[in-house]
Amino acid sequence: MAHSKILSCLLIVQLFFLLLTKTNAKIPAIIVFGDSSVDSGNNNHIQTIARSDFMPYGRDFLGGRSTGRFSNGRITTDFISEAAGLKQTVPAYLDPAYNISDFAVGVSFASAGTGYDNATADVLGVIPLWKELEYYKEYQKKLRAYLGETKAKEVISEALYATSLGTNDFLENYYTMPLRRSQYTVDQYQSFLVGIAKNFITNLYNLGARKISLGGLPPMGCMPLERTRNMGNGNECMESYNVVAVNFNGKLSGLVEELNKELHGIQVVLSNPYDPMLQMIKKPSSYGFEVASVACCATGLFEMGYACDRYNLFTCTDANKYIFWDAFHPTERTDRIIADHVVKTALSKFLA
Repeated sequence: MAHSKILSCLLIVQLFFLLLTKTNAKIPAIIVFGDSSVDSGNNNHIQTIARSDFMPYGRDFLGGRSTGRFSNGRITTDFISEAAGLKQTVPAYLDPAYNISDFAVGVSFASAGTGYDNATADVLGVIPLWKELEYYKEYQKKLRAYLGETKAKEVISEALYATSLGTNDFLENYYTMPLRRSQYTVDQYQSFLVGIAKNFITNLYNLGARKISLGGLPPMGCMPLERTRNMGNGNECMESYNVVAVNFNGKLSGLVEELNKELHGIQVVLSNPYDPMLQMIKKPSSYGFEVASVACCATGLFEMGYACDRYNLFTCTDANKYIFWDAFHPTERTDRIIADHVVKTALSKFLA
């Protein structure tokens, strides 16, 4: 009897230390900056056509509602938040349905259609990156008032900061608008964007951030929209765009090394979706997908945003069979696989 009591006590003590270790290893909050890949609804509250607060967007979201996420359901940062033991979703900062008690454990300042380059945000009149940073400063003040100076400082330094930017700078700006192409070669433009990324991360560091995930570019030449444009090449992936993504990710990798050396106490990682996403696109059946070249929404060739609406008869019935939800954005299932990949690789040091 005494032996079993001792054993029970030992098990309780072991369990207590296991839970304690696990809790200490987790992050207290996830703070998100970026574009439509991580916007959870900020664009619903500004004057822009870059929005998705209508069906069929969000039809597979918890409760089946369109939130402003460019997806049929949740997005990568929602899954990362859940993996960290936080909430299942990361709310948008501009959404009046939430307040600082929600934002204290997760908040997104992201805006669909934005980029590193201010000129990218101007294309669709969305929130530029510098403004996202201003919102973050405002958030810090609210956090201090809510938690008190000491606790707020701890959350700020221990939180995971996730960024996802860059695709729009190339596809919406550089390759679509003439200004940047007249000023820079594509390689020079990449370096210009990396300079902005460095400045942004340094600003975050100076505001107290220490754990930062820099998001890499996906194989953007394989988005259905780009394949549709590539008619002359049999609607295959636009390889030149994929080469740009690979090169840009290489420059971001160099920036990560540089920042980790230069800024004392910072931990920056590159969360790179390129390889897992390309593998899915090349071998969809290996991941349980049936369709990789076109999207679920509408004809799947070019529609996104307002062109992807509830009245389109062509929209697929089961988004889980598709890698892409609209012509530009992945399905919830794809985002879950990518989130799982980055959680096990780049983010493991923060979440393990």
